[in-house]
Amino acid sequence: MRGEPSCPKCGGRVRAPGLFSDSWQCAVHGTVHPLQPVIPPSVEALGVVVQRARVPVWMPWPLPVGWLFTGVAAAGDDRSGGRATAVACSGPGPLGGPGELVLIAEELGVGLGSRYAGIDGPDPGSAIDVSSPPHAKVVAGGRPTPLWHVNGAPEDRAVFAGEARGLWLWAIAWPEQSGLLMYDELVLTDLREAGAEVEMLPIGALSPRILGLS
Repeated sequence: MRGEPSCPKCGGRVRAPGLFSDSWQCAVHGTVHPLQPVIPPSVEALGVVVQRARVPVWMPWPLPVGWLFTGVAAAGDDRSGGRATAVACSGPGPLGGPGELVLIAEELGVGLGSRYAGIDGPDPGSAIDVSSPPHAKVVAGGRPTPLWHVNGAPEDRAVFAGEARGLWLWAIAWPEQSGLLMYDELVLTDLREAGAEVEMLPIGALSPRILGLS
């Protein structure tokens, strides 16, 4: 588990603002919104991310039967606020065995979603074909939201991306078969608007997916 901020695009070390720069710097990617250290999932940890976030903190609500909240991450600092959020959930897969889902909301160019997705570039870009019919739909913040398959992702996961509230929305499921969850029109709630209901979240062990370890 990391104890220092890192680059949301590559996981590398970042240099804090100082005498020569007023922004966080990655040696590879230049100016970035730093990915904050991930801590074990809890209502308190989630609350910190929710309070700082300037983007939605999406979570399926209600969670699918048997699923648990298993981690949260955010890119940004105290000055800029959270410019990207990632929420992990784990539970029984649609075809048996364990499944995991990470939902990311982010501003253009942050790059956290593409890192979890395992693709190059900070945004989906040409990896999705929005001129074709969407491959899945969710209800995000009360609005029907189309999502498209992201081409070029590793075969061990199903990756979808689209736009919600003018920001990127990524849905990444492991293993690939768990992407079937996305065909059930999941209802996603922005936890910034959930209030006291957050305290009732079922919580599991920290997912290695949110750490970007696998």
